[in-house]
Amino acid sequence: MSRRTLLRAIGAGAALAGPAALAGCGVPAAYVEPGDRAARDDSGHDRSLDFANWPLYIDTDDENTSERPTLDAFTERTGISVTYTEEINDNDEFFGKISPALMNHQETGRDLIVVSDWMAARFVRLGWVQEMDRTKQPNVTRYLDPQLRSPAFDEGRLHSVPWQSGITGIAYNRRKLGRELRRTSDLWADDLRGRVTLLSGLDESFALLMQADGVDITRWTADDFHAVCDRLEKLVRRRHIRRFTGNDYIKDLDTGDVVACQAYSGDVIQLQADNPDIEFVVPEEGGELWAESLMIPNLARHKRNAEALVDHYYRPEVAAELASWVNYVCPVPAARDVLASSKDEETAALAEDPLIFPDDVMRRRLAIARDIASQERADFARRWNSLVGL
Repeated sequence: MSRRTLLRAIGAGAALAGPAALAGCGVPAAYVEPGDRAARDDSGHDRSLDFANWPLYIDTDDENTSERPTLDAFTERTGISVTYTEEINDNDEFFGKISPALMNHQETGRDLIVVSDWMAARFVRLGWVQEMDRTKQPNVTRYLDPQLRSPAFDEGRLHSVPWQSGITGIAYNRRKLGRELRRTSDLWADDLRGRVTLLSGLDESFALLMQADGVDITRWTADDFHAVCDRLEKLVRRRHIRRFTGNDYIKDLDTGDVVACQAYSGDVIQLQADNPDIEFVVPEEGGELWAESLMIPNLARHKRNAEALVDHYYRPEVAAELASWVNYVCPVPAARDVLASSKDEETAALAEDPLIFPDDVMRRRLAIARDIASQERADFARRWNSLVGL
C-alpha cells in the first residue's frame, strides 16, 4: 500500500507531511550554551529511542500498516527498539509542545524529531539541539545530497540531517488551462483571475515569490520581502488570488476549483497518479529547495542510538525503500540506482522522476532560502498575516 493509497482512504483534506504551518510565533530568549545541551547517554545499556515524526511520512507494510519495514529492519540489525510517534502535525504546534521543557533545560522525552527548515533554524539558533557525531554516521557523510549539505541556518549540517526534501514550485491543470506555465509570473495572466491559490504560511510561500523577481533567496533583504507584499496586495484587491491555503490546495487542484497554484513537489506526485493532467513545474526564475530534518533535542537520553538510526536511513537501499513510499525528493542520490534496478516497473520508474531525483537542469534552478531572523519575524509576520487574512 502506497502513501497515495492511504491519503485517498482518509480523504484529500487530511494532514500531510510537509512544511505546512501558520506563520511562526516569536522566539523566546532562552539560548542554551553548547556545554549544557547533553545529558548522560544511556544508549549503551538501554537499546531504545523515541522518534517523533509527521503523519504518513514513513513506509508501512502492505498487509499491516502498523508495521514499518525500514524501521523494523533497523531494530533487527541493531537490536535498538524504536518508539515511533506520529505527533507532529504543525511546526508551530510542536514547537509549543516541547519548548517549555527545552527553555527550562528539561528533557523532552524524545530522542529524534523531524521539523521543517525554518523551524530547524529556530532550534539551532536557540541552541536546543545537539551536534551529531559524524564519525558515527559514515553513510550520512558519504551519501548526503551535496545540494543539501550546508544550509545557511546550519552550516555543515552539524545539528541536522534531511529526512526528506522537496521543492516549492507551481502546479497546474494543463488540460483545463490549455497551455504550459513556465514562470511564476504566468500565474498573474488575466485569464487566471480567481483561479489561482498561494500558500498561506509565511515561511512556505515567500521564497518562490521572491525568485519571480530575480532575487537570490540565499541572501534576500527586507526590501525584497516588502516588494513581494506590495505586488500581492494589488493582486488581492483585484481578486486575482482565489485564496491562500494550507495543504488543502490539493483538493482544490484535484477537483478543478483552481487551475494553478503554489505547490509542493511530493504532493503533486500523489495527484498525478490519479490525474495525469496535473503538471508540476520548477519556474524558469527558480524554485525553492527545502528539507525536513532529523534533529536530536537537548538532554536526549539515547543520542548514540538516534545517530545510528539517522545513519541507517542514509543507506542507499533503505533510502530507496523510503523514497518509493513517500515520493518526496530523496536526500540520498545513490538511492536512484537501487530503484532503477528494481524488477517492479512502477518502482523502477521512480528513478526517472525528476521530482524524486532532480536532474541537473532542474537543480540549477533550485536554491535553499535563508531563514527569517528572529529580529525580522514579528514585523514580517504582521504584514504577511494581514495580507493573507490570518
